[in-house]
Amino acid sequence: MPTSPAPTTSAGAGSGGQRSILLDVAFLRLWTGATASGLATWALPFVLGLAVLDRTLGATDLGLLLAARTVGFLAAVPVAGVLADRHSRRSVVLWAGLASGAAAPVLAAGLDRSVLLMAAAAAVAGAGQGACRPAYQALTAEVVDADRRQQANAAMTLAVRVTTLVGPSLAALLAVFLDTGTLLMAIGVLWLVAACVPGRGARPDTPDTTDGTRKEPAAPGTVPRTAPGTSFLADFVDGVREARRHPWFIAGLGALTAVIATGYSATGVALPLVSRDEYGTEVVLAGAMTAYTAGALAGALLIARWRPRSPGRAALAGLAAYGFAPLSLVFPVHPTVVMAAYAVAGIGIELFNVPWFTAAQREVAPDKLARVSSLDFLLSYGLAPLGLALIAPAIDAFGARPVLVVCAVTCFAAPAAAALVPSSRGFSRRPESGHAEPRMTGAGR
Repeated sequence: MPTSPAPTTSAGAGSGGQRSILLDVAFLRLWTGATASGLATWALPFVLGLAVLDRTLGATDLGLLLAARTVGFLAAVPVAGVLADRHSRRSVVLWAGLASGAAAPVLAAGLDRSVLLMAAAAAVAGAGQGACRPAYQALTAEVVDADRRQQANAAMTLAVRVTTLVGPSLAALLAVFLDTGTLLMAIGVLWLVAACVPGRGARPDTPDTTDGTRKEPAAPGTVPRTAPGTSFLADFVDGVREARRHPWFIAGLGALTAVIATGYSATGVALPLVSRDEYGTEVVLAGAMTAYTAGALAGALLIARWRPRSPGRAALAGLAAYGFAPLSLVFPVHPTVVMAAYAVAGIGIELFNVPWFTAAQREVAPDKLARVSSLDFLLSYGLAPLGLALIAPAIDAFGARPVLVVCAVTCFAAPAAAALVPSSRGFSRRPESGHAEPRMTGAGR
């Protein structure tokens, strides 16, 4: 069984869960930092796209910079997972944010001068982004009491969706008054906020023995840490071993990776083509993406309060709902049907995301949580570019309709297969009798 979570530093503990999670100062600081990092992560490709429009950057150069950022992200995620389990998660967030913040002025300096310099800076920015993800996941478990983590994770994802919805209009407005270099500097400021605003989590505590085991339980207010002296590879493999102890996690991660590699690829490649060729307008593309974000907002609000009888299977059903997105593009339908399908997909993805993150924070051993989270991001995000790279040639070879059918079937089938794993019912290895009956809880739950 996973190690019991250590006592947290969350203000408001003992309040009976009646206060809103955003009234908890410790979590509010963490939420502010995570929101700033999410906005900075979203803004970089948009601002670089503006540089293409004003001809300070070529389209090929933009592709190179985004590829460099992705490489940095994927390289940093497993390393950050190990570091965040060895040391203070707060320190990993700090240094990752500072690295991304320092990359922003270098990107600005390279505009119209050196694409290679910008590519190096983009890789550093991506590495900072990748390093933040598992560290923020693990830090949330330290800052927030166990019975309020679902609400906390919902608040985190709400922030991401709001910035996605509001961000384009805000960036376009700022671009009227500011040049691209200044906007890149503003992204650096956002990363400084992400680095410096979050407070401390639980106090790190190093295991007593060199093999990573403990002689005595961790002291109150501490989180066990991996013993120093082992290699990065050995520590990462230990995280993989921990993930394999949770069959629900392996099954769910496989389903999530399949959905992202197919469903998200259909959204990224096929939706623009269908919007142009079948409907003759970009309105369908814009409407579908807006509906998806609005649905995700609704899903996050719902799952912050809803406790289903079988949380794992309910979450997997939400993940499977993404299949309606590619399915809506198979046959000519009214544009509102496409938008409705994307709204359902958005609701479903948050009905999956929030319980998924919450379950990992509850079930995984605290001293291995960052590594297991890094495995999650590494596979789900790491294989997404492969799906994007393959779907366009597949459409050229077989046509859009067969490819979209395969994507839809995969999105429905992969979560259904994951749901067959017994522990997937509750995203837990514990007996099912421990799960709460379905109910709507107050805002503080």
